[in-house]
Amino acid sequence: MASSLFPAEYLDARARYRAFMEEHVYPHEGAIGREDDAALALVDDLRGRARAARLWAPHVPPEAGGTGLGFLYYACLNEEIGRSTYAQLVFGCQAPDAGNAEILHLLGTDEQKERFLRPLVAGEVRSFFSMTEPEVSGSDPTLLRTRAVRDGDEWVIDGHKWFSSGAEGAGFAVVFAVSDPDAKPHRRGTMILVPVDTPGVEVVRPVPVLGHRGRGWSTHCEVTYTGVRVPVENTLGGEGDAFAIAQKRLGPGRIHHVMRWLGQMQRAFELMCRYANEREAFGGPLAEKQTVQNWIADSAAEIQACRLLTMDAAQKIDEGSEARVEVSLLKFYAARILCDVIDRAIQVHGARGLTDETPLAAMALQARGARIYDGPDEVHRMVVARRILRTFREGDGWAFS
Repeated sequence: MASSLFPAEYLDARARYRAFMEEHVYPHEGAIGREDDAALALVDDLRGRARAARLWAPHVPPEAGGTGLGFLYYACLNEEIGRSTYAQLVFGCQAPDAGNAEILHLLGTDEQKERFLRPLVAGEVRSFFSMTEPEVSGSDPTLLRTRAVRDGDEWVIDGHKWFSSGAEGAGFAVVFAVSDPDAKPHRRGTMILVPVDTPGVEVVRPVPVLGHRGRGWSTHCEVTYTGVRVPVENTLGGEGDAFAIAQKRLGPGRIHHVMRWLGQMQRAFELMCRYANEREAFGGPLAEKQTVQNWIADSAAEIQACRLLTMDAAQKIDEGSEARVEVSLLKFYAARILCDVIDRAIQVHGARGLTDETPLAAMALQARGARIYDGPDEVHRMVVARRILRTFREGDGWAFS
């Protein structure tokens, strides 16, 4: 991405994040990755440094307690933040808290913002988004079974969720529950804010993913709700708005993921190129082998395509567009490129790439999930194709812009 596409203010901010990462994040990645008590204490210390450096919460604007200036600004920063899987935690912009903060800022009442948003953005509590259920397909929210029934001035919630990321140790959940099973499919659900200490909420277990259990913020939990009572005032948005709110949350959440993947891709690419120049085999450096050259050329083209797609979608969202086609297209394309670039970098490193001598193995472990969470690739391809084909049926055709 040519730097001229970013205002000088954005580039200056990105340089400050880069300097902070080099001084405080990269040297501590191994320690943070152990996720023990010492790691959590280290993260707290680094968070304090990030706040002092005015680098905290770049995903939300100052009126919500952050330092953000919009999606394009955040995309620009994430070419640095995204390079480390731990940096988002250090800067207070980790998933799922970032997405939850955005919908609370957009849709929360004044009381909800004071009770839930303010401490969330301040880093005083964590949250989770409780939508996916083990009994039904996670890619089709119209099938969800968790129920919320009105009883006077309270909701009574019963249900079973999993992949509620970050639920272990979190302060509250944003729960997608069916409040009117007889309504049209996309009007059946309501979003409800549920404090975790409410009787009937049980975080059953962290579900290990690819052999990784995680701790606290990095867990993916099974959660049950049994006769959970919360005030109707905890409704986020209006009754029946859950599907629309999920789209408002997951759309930006998807592009947030891709922003971070840009940093991952670029870091893997740099490691691949440096190692190809340094490592010799069969009479010369790996950089002279045609297969390696092809990998490097393909990766450069694909990363640049992802960057341009990301910045285009971010700018459209800043301008008020839903950009649903752009985000879906970007999500499935970037997820594949992320996996491909990291895989090529590992292959160039050989057995070293499978070890903790480089960040590549940890990056690969997380990258594979990119093709599934927030909607599998196949669903996003379907969304893109259906919307494009509809424009042709309506006589206008699809305009690339």
